[in-house]
Amino acid sequence: MVDKPPEPAYGTDSRADELRLSNGTGPCSGRVEVKHEEQWGTVCDGDWTIKDAEVELPQSQLKSSSGPHRSFSDLRLTGGDTACSGHLKVKLEETWATVCFSHIDFKTASVICNELECGKAVDTLRGTHSGDRHELIWQEQFHCVGNETHLAECPRNIHHTNTCSHDAIVVCSGYGGYRLANGSTTCSGRVELLHGGTWGTLCDYLWDLPAANILCQQLDCGVALLIPSGQSFGEGNGSIWNGTFSCQKNGSLLRDCPVHALGHDECPAGKEARVVCSGCPGGRLVNGTTCSGIVEIRHGDTWGRLCHSHWNLQAAHVLCQQLNCGYAKSIQMKDSFLDGHGPIWRDAFHCEGTESCLWDCAQVTLGNPTCSAKEAATVTCSGLAESLRLSEGESRCDGRVEISLHGVWSRVLDDDWDIKDAHVVCRQLHCGTAEKAYYLPKSERGMGLVGLRSVQCTGNETQMMLCNTSHYQTVPTGVSEDVGVICSGSRQMRLVNGTNRCAGRVELYHQGIWGTICDDNWDLSDANVVCKQLGCGHAIEAFVSAHYGEGLGQIWLDDVNCTGAESDLWACPSRAWGQHNCQHKEDAGVLCSDFLALRLVNGNDCAGRVEVFYNGTWGSICSNRMSQLTAATMCKHLGCGDGGGIATDFKYGRGSGPTWLDHIECTEQHSSLWQCQSDPWDPRSCDNRAEETHITCIGRKVATSPAAFAECPNSTSCSDREKLRVMGGEDECSGRVEMWHQGSWGTICDDAWDVADANVVCRQLGCGSAVSALSEAAFGEGTGPIWLEKVHCKGTELSLWDCPAKPLFGKNCDHKEDAAVNCSDRPRRPATGSTTFSVPVILCIILGTLLGLVLAILAGQIRRARAQQRGSRLSYDPFSEAVYEEIDYNLKREKQTFLSETSPLPENTLEDGYDDVTEAPGPRDASLSGQNEQEIIGIPEENDRNKDSWI
Repeated sequence: MVDKPPEPAYGTDSRADELRLSNGTGPCSGRVEVKHEEQWGTVCDGDWTIKDAEVELPQSQLKSSSGPHRSFSDLRLTGGDTACSGHLKVKLEETWATVCFSHIDFKTASVICNELECGKAVDTLRGTHSGDRHELIWQEQFHCVGNETHLAECPRNIHHTNTCSHDAIVVCSGYGGYRLANGSTTCSGRVELLHGGTWGTLCDYLWDLPAANILCQQLDCGVALLIPSGQSFGEGNGSIWNGTFSCQKNGSLLRDCPVHALGHDECPAGKEARVVCSGCPGGRLVNGTTCSGIVEIRHGDTWGRLCHSHWNLQAAHVLCQQLNCGYAKSIQMKDSFLDGHGPIWRDAFHCEGTESCLWDCAQVTLGNPTCSAKEAATVTCSGLAESLRLSEGESRCDGRVEISLHGVWSRVLDDDWDIKDAHVVCRQLHCGTAEKAYYLPKSERGMGLVGLRSVQCTGNETQMMLCNTSHYQTVPTGVSEDVGVICSGSRQMRLVNGTNRCAGRVELYHQGIWGTICDDNWDLSDANVVCKQLGCGHAIEAFVSAHYGEGLGQIWLDDVNCTGAESDLWACPSRAWGQHNCQHKEDAGVLCSDFLALRLVNGNDCAGRVEVFYNGTWGSICSNRMSQLTAATMCKHLGCGDGGGIATDFKYGRGSGPTWLDHIECTEQHSSLWQCQSDPWDPRSCDNRAEETHITCIGRKVATSPAAFAECPNSTSCSDREKLRVMGGEDECSGRVEMWHQGSWGTICDDAWDVADANVVCRQLGCGSAVSALSEAAFGEGTGPIWLEKVHCKGTELSLWDCPAKPLFGKNCDHKEDAAVNCSDRPRRPATGSTTFSVPVILCIILGTLLGLVLAILAGQIRRARAQQRGSRLSYDPFSEAVYEEIDYNLKREKQTFLSETSPLPENTLEDGYDDVTEAPGPRDASLSGQNEQEIIGIPEENDRNKDSWI
């Protein structure tokens, strides 16, 4: 640029006239235009020469003619192979904006690399921008000279654009980044450093657990569990980088953690940096010790605390284990923990206690109440000193006994394991008393290092290490007998077959076995205890007569008689465990207030007014501050594609029920509406009905005949068997595994998929055992959602739903990784060709037909007689009646209708020990007989266009 402005052209006054370039590719090209007497005009090209063109526009005028500039507070490179390469983003207030490729040049990239302390610029690349169409786009072009210290010092001019087909990628020469190589997972291995374009093993004489911990966190791999010895992860490709990893504090960026005295040399044996990380990102404890303090989780790049009111001991156990801190001793708040800053997240984690990571638990945020900074969730973990655990059980208080010695989890073997030894284990783990001491079956024996052998306890010791034991040693795989324990603290409860955790058949885990509850005397007080214990609010309905299907195996409790104030169901008066006079047709169930569902009304499958089911009632959602991304999240939740928009014409009518929610805000990380932030639940959230949300989704559900909605897998009375299938194989016992969830079929990711998982699938399908567990879409790629990844079955579970697994919320898998099975058995097929019937068979058919006619006539006579005797119906609980008032579905349940109109037979005709005849309604369910046996898990009428999606 020249040092002074150009001379005035054509005799104009330089104080009044302005010059600009229009319709060019940048600020330094385009059509020349001059402003004269407040009007812009062009310049004729007669006698226009290079000398005229060399009169340049002054830098000061470039700035002033561009209008006001927006200031940004930070910049970063994301999504690259290292922290010094990636997509360029600048921060506007609290939002990161994408910078288009056309808005930077190489000099600008040099300033960016210098500011980030990433060396010199190597390249600028066109990215394929695939962000949300409503993502913020940076509206200014940078024109750096190259010697600026910060990008904010560079000249800029406004260049308005709403789209960015190619975003800017910057590659710098400096810091190359770290990775873990040759490990069994992406979060374990030999530490390698990229420097000068070459990956090499980091040789660090001072490598320790604190340094490894920081590296694990920065690699989004959780915390460091151990530093293995020896050549655990091989020798690498021969390249060695000698240096000392140094970082100031947790939370630092890896580019702020340099390797000092970096050199290229030999590395003595044992000095290679190695680590095994937990693989669980996004959780930490602050303002306390390593294993106690305020709970913080990370959303995106922001850490925040959790509300104590949404926190429970089960979730705390999972977090302690995730942080390698043992188990949770207490979640009571301490004054020493209460200092802190940052946002307060309202996430509620509903864990079973066996999950590896907090994010593996069911997560609900929508509608949760707010809390103050003084009400932050805390936990005090047992710490590594109490290094004992029970693994591969149904809870943290049952399973295989393992002990941590020198930072390594090891097996416990014993040839004389008894209940006294088990008592010590349960006491040390704060799991109550021992109910059972057992040896693991041969198929479940452990492998590798043995920590303890021949444990001999008196039963009064506080820790197992105080018992008489032998030294640990390595033994061949599967030679000695691994030991297990079931403690009284393993007792737990779940709801089954109700499509989400807050509705279903009640099942209890006791003495290592899942079993049901008989519906004798089952009422709303009993159901209230169940809902409260599960963190599901209060009870809306107490269901009887196997409303959610019949269970299997044990019936644990009968004649339960709660007051409603008990903290645990097993604290209520009842018969002794296992004593009952029931069958599974009497299994009890509940519907809780926190049961959530989503639907569209007055439109079609994927367009309509949005309604949410909460507290037993359907209600509208308000649209205030709702983004298109939130609307798209609703569409995804409903199985209506990945996109959609807010309809502004209100053509789907107005609601009449409550308006439950307002100010819903979803992000790209949310795959379910339940995970989005919002105001707390309030039946009067909208100021008026004009604020109700109407959406139109881009996708369409698979067309299904109305009658099919009364059949599996849509009905809640369906079994787990009917919600699982295999596709693409030769028959019904081989193929791609698909499961029914949230109203659609989806696949399972093959991460960690093995024969144990396949065995459960084959058994559940009635196809024998697994011949092989196949991966990489062996039977072709599926379509639709991928519901699960990292399934970890033991192989003995009755249902795939009983196996620990991680819901797939991110983009870790695609359909190229669909899991599949090959089972040993094959389905029986009818014989082909003509069939010859013998005379006895023909006679049986004739006699059976005649008998059926006689029974039909008799049933009609009984029906008419009973109809004359029926009195007035009993009144129904108005609280639970709201459920049926809101859901006007009609099932074709002729059998149930017939039974509901039939009064009980005389008492002396009943089978001994039972109080019903094919579940004829008594006083407890008489009111239901007039309601068409409507299911709370909706089965629509043929003329009902509303479609539901349950959590």
